Amino acid sequence: MPGQQKRKRSRERAHRRATAVPGHWEPLFSTQVHAEMKEYIRRLYAEREIAPECVRIDQFCGRNTHPTSYRVSIFVPDGSA
Repeated sequence: MPGQQKRKRSRERAHRRATAVPGHWEPLFSTQVHAEMKEYIRRLYAEREIAPECVRIDQFCGRNTHPTSYRVSIFVPDGSA
């Protein structure tokens, strides 16, 4: 698949950075609407000066009884919590 190796390297770099700095992921926003999640991300980048690697988007896949949901989290280093 095109871009698969680039995504893999990006995930590996993010993992190395996360293990180098102790901290935790703090959930900021959760929704079931993809457009709301995208708009929240746009506002988050506009209002705060955040590095893209400090933001994590989790997609919880839906099935018949549970709809798909999205959660936006931000990495908080242990020293600044």
